[in-house]
Amino acid sequence: MPSDIDSVISAEIPDPELDPLLYDIVKSTMIHGPYGHLNRKSPCMLNGSCSKRYPRPFSKDTHTADDGYPQYRRRAPSNGGFSLEINGVKIDNQWVVPYNPVLSRTFMAHINVELCNSVKSIKYICKYVNKGSDQAAFCLENEQDEISKYEAGRYISSSEAAWRILRIPIHERFPPVMHLSVHLENGQRIYFTTDNASEKVQNPNSTTLLGFFELCKNDSFARTLLYSEVPAYFIWKNNKFSRRKQGNGVSGHPGVKQDHVIGRVYTVHPNNAECYYLRLLLHEVRGPTCFNDLKTVSGVVHH
Repeated sequence: MPSDIDSVISAEIPDPELDPLLYDIVKSTMIHGPYGHLNRKSPCMLNGSCSKRYPRPFSKDTHTADDGYPQYRRRAPSNGGFSLEINGVKIDNQWVVPYNPVLSRTFMAHINVELCNSVKSIKYICKYVNKGSDQAAFCLENEQDEISKYEAGRYISSSEAAWRILRIPIHERFPPVMHLSVHLENGQRIYFTTDNASEKVQNPNSTTLLGFFELCKNDSFARTLLYSEVPAYFIWKNNKFSRRKQGNGVSGHPGVKQDHVIGRVYTVHPNNAECYYLRLLLHEVRGPTCFNDLKTVSGVVHH
């Protein structure tokens, strides 16, 4: 309601007799200008007009719109509004920056208060409170010290600084996500050099998929799981899966513990047909011990 906005936000010069303190605060901190045709050399001037859209039009009452800022009440002097004089220039309500009377009296400083009736306001708030001051660092020297350049050029906002001083966690990811490899038989990726190429071919590193097959050979509980369900009960360490030692116990399976971990099998493009269908089978077949198990239906191994 417009009346609710007027009770919180004002864009008018207060009555100098009823509230002289607020009148002096608004006069010294909440007047934009005068700029425009009165001062064309002002920094806010752009193409001959004020980039902040001052002076604003007079308005007898506050009007709200579906999106954006409302049009605040700015009464003309002939309609009950007040005026003041700055450097010999008469100023009326067209030049007042919207403010909250309580905040202005409390802090006696420039505090612009607006009502953002838009979904864009959330983006504006999150961006505004985290932005920092512009900074540039440069020098002429023979040797490049990247660490010193980083320290000199890095800056953080006041909100982030406060969080770091209070040792509040800055970020968190929950639940953990474990990526699971997917490849055809003898199709895993191998990294090698000219010195160890032969050794890598003869003894390639294990992958999570090969580790899953090996796990199903030796663990009866693992044979009840899908590939994507394994990280919740097992950890990948030293190129093999081992049972978790922390978490909640699983009913009917002594020694098995479950934690909040998501297994995510790498995406395969449908154009890579054989590997794509292999990935689909890994989400359907429980406890395979080899690639042929994924291709076996009713005892028949298919191509």
